[in-house]
Amino acid sequence: MSLAIITSRALDGLQAPEVQVEVHLANGLPSFTLVGLADTEVRESRERVRAALGNSGFAFPHQKRITVNLAPADLPKESGRFDLPIALGILAADGQLDAAKLAQCEFAGELSLAGELRPVRGALALALALGRSGSQRHLVLPAASAREAALATHVPVHGAEHLLDVVRAMLPGDEVPELPRARATEPLAGLRTTDLREVRGQAAAKRALEIAAAGRHSLLMCGPPGTGKSMLAQRLPGLLPPMSDDEALASAALQGLAPGGFDPTQWRARPTRSPHHSASAVALVGGGTPPRPGEISLAHGGVLFLDELPEFPRAALEALREPLETGQITISRAARQATFPAGFQLVAAMNPCACGWLGARVAGRSCRCTPDQVARYQSRLSGPFIDRVDLQVEVHAVAPDELLAQPEGEPSEVVARRVQASHERQLQRQGCANAQLQGAALDEVCALDEAASRFVQTAAARLGWSGRSLHRVLKVARTVADLAGAERLAVVHLAEAMQYRRALPGV
Repeated sequence: MSLAIITSRALDGLQAPEVQVEVHLANGLPSFTLVGLADTEVRESRERVRAALGNSGFAFPHQKRITVNLAPADLPKESGRFDLPIALGILAADGQLDAAKLAQCEFAGELSLAGELRPVRGALALALALGRSGSQRHLVLPAASAREAALATHVPVHGAEHLLDVVRAMLPGDEVPELPRARATEPLAGLRTTDLREVRGQAAAKRALEIAAAGRHSLLMCGPPGTGKSMLAQRLPGLLPPMSDDEALASAALQGLAPGGFDPTQWRARPTRSPHHSASAVALVGGGTPPRPGEISLAHGGVLFLDELPEFPRAALEALREPLETGQITISRAARQATFPAGFQLVAAMNPCACGWLGARVAGRSCRCTPDQVARYQSRLSGPFIDRVDLQVEVHAVAPDELLAQPEGEPSEVVARRVQASHERQLQRQGCANAQLQGAALDEVCALDEAASRFVQTAAARLGWSGRSLHRVLKVARTVADLAGAERLAVVHLAEAMQYRRALPGV
């Protein structure tokens, strides 16, 4: 036959829409035309496919007019993932492959000039999209990408090292070898590299860290240099409960869209991202053409740690306001729009002033900043941004003699068990973490008796809380109650939650 249709998939954000690779061979002046809104990488596939077929022992139809159409025509196509389906389409249009076998599979893979298959970006996203479509087709990928895609256990995935491996499996007849099913790489048996017991003192900050882990609350730590803010933040992932299947798949799919790709050995490990404070707004929330996920999406299901928070560009921090509320980010460009999950847990650290020593309780250290300089430094963080942070705690400096005399604290394993029990209680009650409570569910779960209601109303009026601040205090108080095993909120839970909404020192 002179026409062959091979099924593949493009990438559009986290989605992977189906693409029909139509290959037509006709008599006429020899040419190789590729149409269908293909970018430079896709157009260059003509030369890769030509060389790969020749070096694999196949006769390229040089005397034919070759037309390749990537449908739908209005969907942008990028990367070298269409090399393999184009090569198979040329062979099938020349009658060398079994069209019925090809119709049972979807293909994606970049070809080397020697015909070897190189991995493609977003392999797990392709598998998840195939599973959502309800199709019974199998997915054929390069071996390295197949190990990533095999994490989607409900989709049959096959891996191949070379173009010849795929061709042999697609030859006519029943006596041809089948491509092996891909298996996901076994995750590493991770040992804790950091432990909370290594942080001496700072009982209040460690308690805030436990509450943040239990309810998935955002946390801001403010204190002088060297007080342990970064140490505390680095130990938060070790306190978090294990990822669910849906969380792990979504996180791995997003990691696969990043330039470095997803490491299958990190399967079910909560991601931790800590961008430098010179990061731009696009680096944090995502962007580009085509749109790609930023740090907040790559931290989906895990922790986003922003050290030296006031040093980040103001526009970059303001761009975090909506994702902190909604758990997703929509990137709009003139011709395209993409929505990425962004269910990250924000942990930030900052100094109280430019010199860093405002309020320090260490001999020989005093703040050199004027009140105007302190106000100007802290005003780099807008009120609406600070209002969206659930827990705001001071991490005080500890004198050296007191620090050395402090005993080791609780190990991460002990705290993680309390966090896990609290998290399970939340899932059984409302199906989500306390930080994600909204609307009627918040009113039901955080119902107050008369004494607690009067207490929180008085505090809110005196402290000038916004409605958002009041709701966040209720969510934190609900987490405090869950850690204590209490069914209803009491004044003691609310009082502790209020301690974690202190204004920055000096303001």
